[in-house]
Amino acid sequence: MERKIPRILFAISDTGGGHRSAATAIKAAIEQLAQGSVECYIVDILTSTGLPIARSAPEVYDNLRNRWLPVFDLGFRLTDGRRRVDMLTWMLYFSAHRNILRVLEEIQPTMVVSVHPLTNRFIANTRRVYRLSFHFVTVVTDLVSLHASWADPQAELTIVPTEEAYDRQIKFGLSPEKMLRTGFPVHPKFTVYNSTRQEARTRLELALDPFTVLVTSGGVDSSQAHELIRRLAEEYPAQQFLVVTGKNADLKAELEQLALGPHVRIYGFVNNMEELMGASDLVITKAGPGTLMEALVLGRPVIVTEAIGMQERGNIDFVLNHELGVFCPTIDRIVPTVADLMNPETYAATVARLADAVPRDGATVIAHLLVDRLKLAPPVRERRLRLPSVADLRRLGTQFRLTSVHRRPHLPHLPHPSTKLFQARRLSRWRNRASRQSEDRP
Repeated sequence: MERKIPRILFAISDTGGGHRSAATAIKAAIEQLAQGSVECYIVDILTSTGLPIARSAPEVYDNLRNRWLPVFDLGFRLTDGRRRVDMLTWMLYFSAHRNILRVLEEIQPTMVVSVHPLTNRFIANTRRVYRLSFHFVTVVTDLVSLHASWADPQAELTIVPTEEAYDRQIKFGLSPEKMLRTGFPVHPKFTVYNSTRQEARTRLELALDPFTVLVTSGGVDSSQAHELIRRLAEEYPAQQFLVVTGKNADLKAELEQLALGPHVRIYGFVNNMEELMGASDLVITKAGPGTLMEALVLGRPVIVTEAIGMQERGNIDFVLNHELGVFCPTIDRIVPTVADLMNPETYAATVARLADAVPRDGATVIAHLLVDRLKLAPPVRERRLRLPSVADLRRLGTQFRLTSVHRRPHLPHLPHPSTKLFQARRLSRWRNRASRQSEDRP
């Protein structure tokens, strides 16, 4: 009998691009390692639940972080506790479990790897309730400010990127024996990149000599991007700037209309970020862990402009505590900081600190761990338990009402001892008994 190819399901949510990027990075590392002997799937579990808000989680998240960030932060604080997370998850799981089970039965994974905090308990609860047989691993994609939902004791293994994340999980009550620190899962194309700046600039048709700054679309708010790029171009006319707007086509068109000259290159969505970073000397970005760790892996100092949400605020502390870059929340601070980092001594000292600051091969290490775990037997699948649906509960309620109304035996009405009717019946029975006794006497 032909042996079944093991399957790994990466459970994510497209609330921000970091979770899918991390899953894609691990998937690429597994494909390089396993050479086709493992199948990988990436599924947005929150969208698959079908719940009214969860199925639109990416759009809701974008609106919250762009327009209602204080509301997002308030929700983070109010739910940041394991018991609160457990309670909220079970409330949602009762309505979503059938759709989650449908995804799992369709793919039939040998292992599920959760790369998003809100998918952890959905997967773990489904495995436990339905007695499904697969390995369950969590890969944490936040660096420092971990939410309590990351800590799921039902996971067989929890993989964290930093010592700060490890300590945070310990505080949430996870066992050290079930955790490993591997580094952040950066795509292998960043870890194997070894071209020089001049080689990268030649391929990109850029000027070879100027100090080059890469500004990502998350570096500043889109409403301020015009001002930042204009100020940088005016202050440093001899330098080179690469601006990546991502999927924001409107921002790209607006920046192109500024006509800032050949020393400012505007890019839209790109698949060669490692090449652009390789051609740059400095990266301006927000505190999102994906782009931030990609720049640090390539040894590029960073200017961090803002943290979108409480889960990113610890990333600023990570950069500052390890002296890997600078935090500049305003344009007035960004512009002079670029000049400071262009100083040869300052720049050389910062780059030297980046040499061993973060692990370069996080995705590859994680891939080895997952492939090795596939060789172990998954938990034994026992008899399946099924949660009652709403229709089942209604049917049970109807049957109970029918039984209570039509099938219970008829009981005569018995008056309470304190009533006059009860006392009169008692007196009548006493008189009848006394009369029968008198008739029986000779």
